[in-house]
Amino acid sequence: MRTNLQDIQWCPWCGDFLILGAIKNALTELGIDKENIVTVSWIGCAGKITQYIPGYAAETLHGRSIPFGVWIKLANKKLKVICFGGDGDMYGIGLGHLLHTAKRNIDITVIVHNNENYGLTTGQASPTTPKWIKTSSTPEGNPYWPFHPVGLLQSAWAQFTKQVEDKDFLWLKNTIIEAINYEGFAHIDVIQACPSWKKW
Repeated sequence: MRTNLQDIQWCPWCGDFLILGAIKNALTELGIDKENIVTVSWIGCAGKITQYIPGYAAETLHGRSIPFGVWIKLANKKLKVICFGGDGDMYGIGLGHLLHTAKRNIDITVIVHNNENYGLTTGQASPTTPKWIKTSSTPEGNPYWPFHPVGLLQSAWAQFTKQVEDKDFLWLKNTIIEAINYEGFAHIDVIQACPSWKKW
């Protein structure tokens, strides 16, 4: 179990700070004992968040936080399982896991840090990068239309899928509380700042 980890390693003004603050405030308001919470992440910027939340945690492979979280939930249904990942992780390499878990309505909460690029690896285009945006992997402009996460999850029959912005802290915190209390699969797409690479 992780405690007292304060050496935060994000870029200044990153939206991850607001997501971390919102999740910590939400867990405090819910009054859930840290022994009953498991946070699961992957590699990358968003993947660091589990290092800063007291309680049990696991850092998994790229795109694999959801199946790991599902295994935890199946092993102990009393635990609150919260999976974190970025837009490249959840809507790219881990998309199959995301959609099938939503379809099966497995009782976990999924929070996506959507900065619309692969921030850890110098800002390449991701599945949610707007069309025509120039990135390090699309110097002529991204030629593809982005996914719309809420619509994507609704197509998989997700009953709880919402999009919020990191800068609306109260709305974000309250949405996280609602998602954790929801009995079934809950998905939150958080549109977040990425001062290092998101220049649009």
